[in-house]
Amino acid sequence: MADDTDEVFDFSSLEVTREDLVTTLTDMVQEYKKLFQSFEEVKAEKESHATKAELVSSSNMQAALSKLESENGELRNRSEEMLNENKRLAGITISWIRSSASLDKLHGVMKLSGDKTRLGYNTYESSTAETSCIPQLEGQSFKP
Repeated sequence: MADDTDEVFDFSSLEVTREDLVTTLTDMVQEYKKLFQSFEEVKAEKESHATKAELVSSSNMQAALSKLESENGELRNRSEEMLNENKRLAGITISWIRSSASLDKLHGVMKLSGDKTRLGYNTYESSTAETSCIPQLEGQSFKP
C-alpha cells in the first residue's frame, strides 16, 4: 500500500517508457524482498518465543510429573504397608478366635457337674449342688 510519501506510478500513462517500467518493477521487487525478509525475521522470532515458552511449560510439566510419580510411589509403599499390617492383624484375630473356641471347649469340659450357671440359675445357688470337678470328656476333641 502506498502512503502519502510514496510515489504512485501510473502505468496507464502514455508517457511511461519501458525503462521506467523496468526501474519501477525492480524497485517493487526489492521492496517486496525487504518486506519478505522482515516477515521471515518476525515469524522466526515469534516461533522462537513460542518454543521458549513451550520449553518452560514442558520443564514445568516435567517437574510436576516427577513430583506426582514420587508421590505415587510413596502412596504405593504406604498401601503395601497397610495391606501387610491388615494381614498381620487378621492373623492375630484368627488366633484369638481359635483360642477363644479352645477356651470355651476347655471350660465346657472342666465345668462342675452341678453347675447350672448357663441354665439361668444364680451362681450362688449352684453351690448347694454337687461340687465335684469331674471332666466331661465324652466326645470332646481339642484343637490347639
